[in-house]
Amino acid sequence: MSHFLTTYRPLVGYIAVLVGLLLSSWTQAQSSLASYTQQQSEFLPVDEAYQLDVVSGNDGQATLGWIIAPDYYLYRHAFKVKARDQDEPLEAELTIPDGLAKTDEFFGDVEVYYQFADLGLDLETDKAVELVELAVTYQGCADAGLCYPPRTKTFLWHLESGEVKAGSLSPVTVADSSSKAPDMSVLAALLFALLGGLILNIMPCVFPVLSLKALSFTQGDRSAHQRDSLIYAAGVVTSFVVIAAVLIAIQQTGQLIGWGFQLQSTGFVIGLAYLFTAMGLSLNGVIQLGSSWMNIGQSLTEKDGAAGSFFTGVLAVVVASPCTAPFMGSALGYALTQPLHITLIIFAFLGLGMALPMVLLSYSGTVARLLPRPGAWMETAKQVLAFPLYLTAVWLLWVAGNQSGINTMASALAGLVVLALALYLYGDSFRNKVLTAVLLAVAIFLGIPSNDTGRDKALDDGQVAWSAPALSDLRARGEPVFVDVTADWCITCLANEAAVLFTPSMKTAFAEADIPYMIADWTDYDPAIGEFVQSHGRSGIPLYVMYPSGVSSEPIILPQLLTQDMVLEAIEMARR
Repeated sequence: MSHFLTTYRPLVGYIAVLVGLLLSSWTQAQSSLASYTQQQSEFLPVDEAYQLDVVSGNDGQATLGWIIAPDYYLYRHAFKVKARDQDEPLEAELTIPDGLAKTDEFFGDVEVYYQFADLGLDLETDKAVELVELAVTYQGCADAGLCYPPRTKTFLWHLESGEVKAGSLSPVTVADSSSKAPDMSVLAALLFALLGGLILNIMPCVFPVLSLKALSFTQGDRSAHQRDSLIYAAGVVTSFVVIAAVLIAIQQTGQLIGWGFQLQSTGFVIGLAYLFTAMGLSLNGVIQLGSSWMNIGQSLTEKDGAAGSFFTGVLAVVVASPCTAPFMGSALGYALTQPLHITLIIFAFLGLGMALPMVLLSYSGTVARLLPRPGAWMETAKQVLAFPLYLTAVWLLWVAGNQSGINTMASALAGLVVLALALYLYGDSFRNKVLTAVLLAVAIFLGIPSNDTGRDKALDDGQVAWSAPALSDLRARGEPVFVDVTADWCITCLANEAAVLFTPSMKTAFAEADIPYMIADWTDYDPAIGEFVQSHGRSGIPLYVMYPSGVSSEPIILPQLLTQDMVLEAIEMARR
């Protein structure tokens, strides 16, 4: 025991430093979200601000009534209702009265309701129905500035007796138990986040950067490595907390976004391509960036102190955004439905899981002895590792071209050339600095996306484009259907498609089973797809949903990393 304490006493001290850094980061995050946190405490909970009651009438009619607290209002355009019985969706028509005209800071010119809102509901069905589930969606804001995210409440309506109570019909069953976000406990979400963060280290978008960082452990002082690994961990955890804060803030405007949302912005995608190219040029020795640039690229492989280590953690999170590891989807889907402090803690655990291998590597004497000795091979490794970064930049520009057209992609390619020239010319002289600044401005200008729209994806035989009405129509007829929610910027999605879903044998399996393959492309922001993703307890993609045959069948959610056996099993279940 004494040997253990002697060996790991420095680790305890460094963990204390890390905790201090995290607390400092937490304080900064709270400061940046001060208005939101204040709103959480000063404003009414959503169910107190808008008290909904459903009153049954005659012949399948009902009234949806809201009592609205003073200085709060509801949006007319946000009212939605879905009805279904045990077998299939039902048609339900809303009668919505005119509201008050208002110029809203969130949605512009809208109609709203103060004090109360009464809507008529007419259930349209030709068959005898005893029990109906109503899913009522609405959204409101406070005059003082807080806008609640869309709220959905479900009710069970017994048509014969007229009784209406809160509740829902049988819950959705899934193939992957980890995706049951609504039934997950906080402890389970923390565990899934930690495991997801660990697995994220071996995903293709993260592994090259972490390989560069690991090279630094082959030389230098071990205590310095341990210190830097903890500062790196602070950078990772802080970045995840900041992402959570931004997600929450944007969702307060009513936008349905999830993990990787920033990659739906063409400008962000092009900026990442610039960053990867600069890192690759630095690793190849084509350019030498000074300390004022934090020595991008080389700071990942050399001992640069606290700033370089923290930046490496931030960079690792930035490049991880296109990837989704197992367990991540369900953990983050649960997190974004919880109070602010729970959400931030779960995201912090995701960062902790991602940073943990590097911290343990720096403290493990056994692993350190297994690492090769420093030598000329390190320079070769740096040169070789630059090329995956170039390939990543090519892929990102392909994504940008799909989002905003080929002209945007060509302009960004020209911007990369100008960027390389700017970094090559950078030096200590005033003339070089001015020239570099001008060229950087030109590169940024060339990277501004055009207003063109990206190309429409060509669909293979058996594939159809997703839409909510098309899916509802197939389900109403009791036909099986497979939904693939994907995006060009989602590396996990592309890997699953190349290795499993788009292989000839899998296409044949879907064709023989006569199961339509429905593709929901979320490369660009689409609120309808966002609503579909969130309705299945997820906050990011990929999302794979198999709807078996039969109007009363429940959807099957597949894991986020697929094998052919998993999909074939789902196809077999769908045919029964």
